[in-house]
Amino acid sequence: MSIEARVQSLSERHRELDNALNEEVSYPAFDEDRVQELKRRKLAIKDELEQLKTKLPN
Repeated sequence: MSIEARVQSLSERHRELDNALNEEVSYPAFDEDRVQELKRRKLAIKDELEQLKTKLPN
């Protein structure tokens, strides 16, 4: 998989996690553990995206 394709895939996954996070916190009695897990996963993807973007040609 090329770097560009990986960046695109990770960006899509990041958006999906963001949507899931927003949906979870919309509930009055949301699951704090799930929220924290979603945030951790989003951050890991964001970190990987930042590393990959430095490898992309300008």
